[in-house]
Amino acid sequence: MCEETKNCCGSNCCKSLQIGKSAPEFTMEGYFKGEKKKYSLEDNKGKWTLLFFYPLDFTFVCPTELIELSKKVDEFETNNTQVFGISVDSVYSHEAWLKEMGDLNYPLLSDLTKQVSKSYNVLLKEEGISLRGAFIIDPNGVLKCYMVNDLSIGRNVDELIRLIQAFQTGDLCPVGWHKGEKTLGKA
Repeated sequence: MCEETKNCCGSNCCKSLQIGKSAPEFTMEGYFKGEKKKYSLEDNKGKWTLLFFYPLDFTFVCPTELIELSKKVDEFETNNTQVFGISVDSVYSHEAWLKEMGDLNYPLLSDLTKQVSKSYNVLLKEEGISLRGAFIIDPNGVLKCYMVNDLSIGRNVDELIRLIQAFQTGDLCPVGWHKGEKTLGKA
């Protein structure tokens, strides 16, 4: 069980994070193209949301993931999906890192208090950083899917797009299904 792992924060959040239930709400300061402002899940109602947790700015695997997401942000937007990158770094760290790396096409949010990482059960408490978690949330704020990777392996952005497109059909989709292919009918 989650409570028995070293990754659990010890709160009830581990029990409440469930597919088909409301995703944990959040409001965080973010950095996007030179501007700092607040972002919340509530403000994103009516759109799909991809929350993309990563360990830290100025690391090795993270830029590969974040740049790939940025390259494909048009595909997410075409599918009515807002992407948010999230780490436990400050917005000032995000700003400094992006000056080095180059702007991204989606906001980076600051979970400086680590509360959002806890509520999504990706916080490595002892290390004080987040695992590589990806959370797909529907326009009504319902959690549809999540994947959590160890720190050493980056995620497949094309698979995240495929999953969002499959969920958006409202149908049963077979293994390997891609947009435009036949579904199995209504779920």
